[in-house]
Amino acid sequence: MSSNLPIGIFDSGVGGLTVMRAIASRLPAESLLYLGDTARVPYGNRSPQTIRRYAVNATTMLRDEGVKAIVVACNTASAYALRALQERYDFPVLGVVDPVARAAAAATATGAIGVIGTRGTVASNCYLDALHALGVSDVIQKACPLFVPLAEEGWTQGEVVDAIARSYLQVFAGTAVDTLILGCTHYPLLADTIGRVFEETAGRSVRVLDSASATAIALSDELETNALGSPEAVGALRFCATDDPAQFAETATRFFGAHLTDVEHVDIRDVSHE
Repeated sequence: MSSNLPIGIFDSGVGGLTVMRAIASRLPAESLLYLGDTARVPYGNRSPQTIRRYAVNATTMLRDEGVKAIVVACNTASAYALRALQERYDFPVLGVVDPVARAAAAATATGAIGVIGTRGTVASNCYLDALHALGVSDVIQKACPLFVPLAEEGWTQGEVVDAIARSYLQVFAGTAVDTLILGCTHYPLLADTIGRVFEETAGRSVRVLDSASATAIALSDELETNALGSPEAVGALRFCATDDPAQFAETATRFFGAHLTDVEHVDIRDVSHE
C-alpha cells in the first residue's frame, strides 16, 4: 500500500464533508477523495442489509480509484456496515462512532453521556453499545430528525431552530449528562445552537463533541501506526457524487466551509454479490 495514495471518504450525502473538513485541517498534506452517494440518500431509511450493500459498493469504487485508507463518514453506515467492510478489505477502514465514543468516555466527569442522532443511528444503538463497552452505563439517546434538513437549508440559528432544539433537548433536563455526542455529521453546523439551548433547557453547561474532529484524530493515529502518512505535501481534494453534481456543490459549500468546483458525477456498480 503506497503512502502517496489518497484517503477515501464516503457518505450518503453532504454531511460527511464535515468529517472531510476536519481531516483536511488536521492532515493538510494528505490527498482526499470524497464520494457522496446522493442518488441513494438517505441511508438511514434503508434496511441494515441494504446499507451494508451500499457501503460495500461505495468502498469498492473508492478502492478501484486507488486509496490507502477509507473513512466511513456516515453514522448509519458506520453502525451497520463497518465490521463487514473491515473484514472484506485489506486497508484501514475507520468509522465515525468509536472515535467520538472514546473521546466522550474520556471527557465526562459525571459518567452520564447524551447522544443525539438520526432515527436510524439511534435505533441501531451503536453509540449505546460503544459507550457500554467503554464502561459508560448512563447513556441517554434522542433522535433529532429535523436537524438534518435544517442544516442542509442553512437554518442554523433563529427562533424556529431554537424551538425545535428545545423540544428535542428537553429530554436531558434533570439528568446528569455533562457530555453530548453529535451522532450525525450534519449536526456540527448546529453545534452552537445545540450547546446554548441545552444549557438553557438543562440549566447547566455541556461539552459538545462531534464525530468529525474525533475521527480526524483517529485517522491521524491510524496512518502513523501503519506508516501510511503522505511523504509529500500534496493535499489534493477531489469530490464525486452519484447524483446531480451542481446540486451537491451548492449544498456542500455549507458543510465543507468553502465553495466546491469540479464535482464529478460517478456511477457505482453493485459488487456486493461478487
